[in-house]
Amino acid sequence: MPKPEIHPTWYPDAKVICNGEVVMTVGSTQPEINVDVWSGNHPFYTGTQKIIDTEGRVDRFLRKYGMLDSNSESESNADQ
Repeated sequence: MPKPEIHPTWYPDAKVICNGEVVMTVGSTQPEINVDVWSGNHPFYTGTQKIIDTEGRVDRFLRKYGMLDSNSESESNADQ
């Protein structure tokens, strides 16, 4: 039995909200939890993993070690 007045309020059905939509309920000390990423939209779990390369680091690495094929190189140059 928890001591009175020292523990936070427990919400057994706290709503986890992602992009304005309730995605699951969990037990928490907050009634609502807003998240940006959860297992339903995370690229690792959905299988749509992408490499985000904003500064050309991946391209530079692939070129340095000769792992970049000619098709990828021409496509990346067309985007710039």
